[in-house]
Amino acid sequence: MLTAAVIFTATYIVVALGRVPGLRLDRTGAAVVGAAFMIAFHVVSAEEAFRITPLVPSLPDPTRAWLALAMSSTLAGNLTLLGSIANLIVAEGARRTAPISFSEYLKVGVPVTVASLVAGLLLLGPR
Repeated sequence: MLTAAVIFTATYIVVALGRVPGLRLDRTGAAVVGAAFMIAFHVVSAEEAFRITPLVPSLPDPTRAWLALAMSSTLAGNLTLLGSIANLIVAEGARRTAPISFSEYLKVGVPVTVASLVAGLLLLGPR
């Protein structure tokens, strides 16, 4: 529940900041990124997410919405050690010589994921 509240609040803030004159934030992209994080952290199931995909073509810029969804669903896996199978494979390989804890991974995963998402949203920027 806390995860959902944090993701929702962060998404709401970014969408609201998109209304600030001169601030180049893609509000639709931010909403799609928030939705992808909800899916990645199992706040919303993949089945429920699949049911909303028919709505994407009705968004103001469907191509950019699909790009934002693809970007954020990929990058969201970098947030935690359990976020992707690649993270687990590396952690297992390092287990004997340099064990990586969940909290140690978060120290890198959180800033890298946030910076990557911000960079991606800026690159997708409003048209």
